[in-house]
Amino acid sequence: MNISQIEAKCKALRLDIINMIADAASGHPGGSLSIVEMLACIYYYKMNIDPKSPNLESRDRFVLSKGHAAPAYYAVLGDLGFFEKSEFKAFRQLGSILQGHPDAKKAPGVDASTGSLGQGVSIAVGMAIGAKKKNPNVNVYTILGDGELQEGQVWEAMMAASHYKLDNLTVLIDHNGLQIDGQNEEVMSLGDLREKFTAFGLECIEVDGNNVSQIIEALDVKTTKPKCIIGNTTKGKGVSFMENVANWHGKAPTQAERELAQRELEGMVNV
Repeated sequence: MNISQIEAKCKALRLDIINMIADAASGHPGGSLSIVEMLACIYYYKMNIDPKSPNLESRDRFVLSKGHAAPAYYAVLGDLGFFEKSEFKAFRQLGSILQGHPDAKKAPGVDASTGSLGQGVSIAVGMAIGAKKKNPNVNVYTILGDGELQEGQVWEAMMAASHYKLDNLTVLIDHNGLQIDGQNEEVMSLGDLREKFTAFGLECIEVDGNNVSQIIEALDVKTTKPKCIIGNTTKGKGVSFMENVANWHGKAPTQAERELAQRELEGMVNV
């Protein structure tokens, strides 16, 4: 897809996210809405995948390390045809293939079960090491939340990625500045992320994480190192009353709030 097509997709994906979480009366809208552009660029522009053959050995892999943003992940996978969109109605319900966090044993297209923060990126590093040995053409992508970077395991994974020269690994950071307890800087300061990732041996690029053209340009950068794309995003992006409000980290909208969000988003949807 080209830039304008991906931007249009993003608007429709946000509507699916809101409806999914509202139907379940449970979920994480803020961090799901903030990663839409990054997810869309990975799946609609960059990745080598085939929804008709979700387990193809030669496919690229994706790991949603910030597993609580599953609604955004499911919205993309459903749109691509890995499963029917009717499954959205069962999000977070007992027996559903679309659990509150991604489950690789249930949801077609999900490459790794995630939820415990810090662990997903380690899985992605392992996948990239395995791909180097078995299929050098396979690329691995993973998205982490900025609050997740407070987990020490993340930095162990970065050391391993650099040590094993994983130029087939792209780490994207959803840097929206907020986590469940408030501002990152108040909970646990992250410091200069670009400087840190560079010091750990990654090729680091900083972009507007809600800007499709900037993300695509960063994804296309060639490097002999593992790549880190720091996407400066807006938590709750696209729904005015959710934007930059930490309280929307893990709260479902009421029916009235859903309708208000729908009116905002439907005014933009053109797919």
